Amino acid sequence: MEKSNGKVMLFTGLLALVVLVAIFGFIFRRTATEYIQGEAEAEEVRISGKVPGRIERFLFNEGERVSRGDTVAILDTPEVLAKYSQAEAAEAAARALNEKADRGTRSEQITMAYQTWQKAKAAAEVAKKTYDRVAKLFADEVLPAQKLDEAEANYKAMAATEQAAKAQYDMARNGAQQEDKMAAEAQLDRARGAVAEVRAYMKEAYLISPIDGEVSERYPKVGELVGTGSPVMDILDLSQMWVSFQVREDKLGDFSVGKTFTAFIPALGDKEVTLKVTHMKDMGAYAAWRATKTTGQYDMKTFRVKAVPVKPVEGLRPGMSVVKAIGK
Repeated sequence: MEKSNGKVMLFTGLLALVVLVAIFGFIFRRTATEYIQGEAEAEEVRISGKVPGRIERFLFNEGERVSRGDTVAILDTPEVLAKYSQAEAAEAAARALNEKADRGTRSEQITMAYQTWQKAKAAAEVAKKTYDRVAKLFADEVLPAQKLDEAEANYKAMAATEQAAKAQYDMARNGAQQEDKMAAEAQLDRARGAVAEVRAYMKEAYLISPIDGEVSERYPKVGELVGTGSPVMDILDLSQMWVSFQVREDKLGDFSVGKTFTAFIPALGDKEVTLKVTHMKDMGAYAAWRATKTTGQYDMKTFRVKAVPVKPVEGLRPGMSVVKAIGK
């Protein structure tokens, strides 16, 4: 009888222990906290040039602050300087042609054309007087008709010569045609445009920061060759920071666009920050959580959640972890 009572008590004790373990397991399972870890990021601008060249010098080191409009690096571009000399020479030649077209014919040529016209004019006057005398003598039947015809032909020839000389003089005095002047002016404008283009390329030898920020990384070294569009340095805009979380879709209940939540930053002594969700986007099939069983489970996608601090967080740097407790 005593053995029977002992077995009952042992069984009852084991049963109570199992129940207690089940109760504690259920409680701890319900109260266990899940965390989602994000990473702080900042707006980053990559500095590069339009023209190839060698790094002549850097004006800022990594970690230094720069202001918008600061020159951060200078490139050595001898090819651009050579093209600038060629463009200036072409502009000078075009300017000379344009000035020549504007001035017209040289004064010596105008004087020579005028004298030729005066000579032809005098010869025409003599031929006219001769023709008048011969015509009068022909009327008096002193000279035959042949002499009158010869005098008339000579007069007409001298008159035509005078008109040709007068036209040459007028052309010399008026200078180049309007079309020639327009062509010379267009050629000068083209040369000026080429000079302006090369000057713009020369300015590209000075790399300018478009933002206020901090130099995070420099890629080439002084003296190294960089091509068109090759990155030279990165600048961080620490005033534009956010936190990026990768959240499985069954955990998205704590996140929605416009909603605020609390997280903490381990690197800053678990400092609490308030973040506001500004953007959510699925990360595609490559980031899906695959079910391990064919029944009772299903695949779930991962979403990228972007949240910005409601207030600036002193000491927050890109790369720092930001932790969010699920359900809180």
